[in-house]
Amino acid sequence: MTALASVSTTIRNGMARDLVTGMELTPATLRDLLHLASEVKTAPERYRTALNGRFIAMIFEKPSLRTRTTFDIGMQSLGGGAVFLDHTNTRLGERECIKDVAKNLERWVHGIVARTFLQSSIEELAEHASIPVINALSDRYHPCQAFADFMTLEEKFGGLRGLKFAYVGDGNNMCHSLMLAGARLGAHVRVATPAGYEPAADVVGEARRAAKETRGKIELFHSPQEAAAGAQAVYTDVWASMGQEEETEARAKIFAPFQVNHALMKLAAADALFMHCLPAHRGWEVSAELVDSPRSIAYDQAENRLHVQKAVLLLLLS
Repeated sequence: MTALASVSTTIRNGMARDLVTGMELTPATLRDLLHLASEVKTAPERYRTALNGRFIAMIFEKPSLRTRTTFDIGMQSLGGGAVFLDHTNTRLGERECIKDVAKNLERWVHGIVARTFLQSSIEELAEHASIPVINALSDRYHPCQAFADFMTLEEKFGGLRGLKFAYVGDGNNMCHSLMLAGARLGAHVRVATPAGYEPAADVVGEARRAAKETRGKIELFHSPQEAAAGAQAVYTDVWASMGQEEETEARAKIFAPFQVNHALMKLAAADALFMHCLPAHRGWEVSAELVDSPRSIAYDQAENRLHVQKAVLLLLLS
């Protein structure tokens, strides 16, 4: 059975048609998805006509380099097409209600990729559209990035069960999706945030529930040193996400002790790798010398966004 046939069987057996949070994927489905992404990466010619005649609409309220480019190129490389709907000046739902946007788009395209400020906007699209809706980032989740991150780690270490993974920084959308994906893949995820910036309690609870099934682990700390100790990968993200620009200066003071640098990496495993979802602010959440060092796999993560996104499109649109 091919990777696509395997993952298609899984979706027919009860997975939701959308990727709104990442929690739609069971541990088995996520494993199949990463297998498919790996197959797409190594043998892209097998899938060049897989989505012939299919189209996606890409709704973006936020600027994007990796997400927009990889979904667009990914769809084209599978034989389909993509149309970009720029909502960076007018928020989704302002000019026309979200229900009507969904109901119109379902008549023209086969899927919607949405990058929004509010998670509720993506959920509303999914509620009213009869076609798949894919979360390309919201204030709550960033599932496609997390899938690409763990694909990259599997390439580097050969397996994910029991992998010691540390996230240092803000308990934001990226943190949420890394916990949810890591738990489903059996990783040991350690999160270190300043007090008051922890990940959402309900997301932590769901991640711990999934971790019980896979023998993974979710741990929370307020010390980056504790989280990084012995870790095989240390990950960070910006301290102020898009929409939080007015908090930048205040957050810089609070998060300064959470910068990931060579001193922190010395506490990790000898072969530990540094990870960042990008864009990186050198000298802030990560030192310039680390993000540009051989230990950094940030660009490998970015490359794998293309292959994971192709796998998601195949999963939901085939």
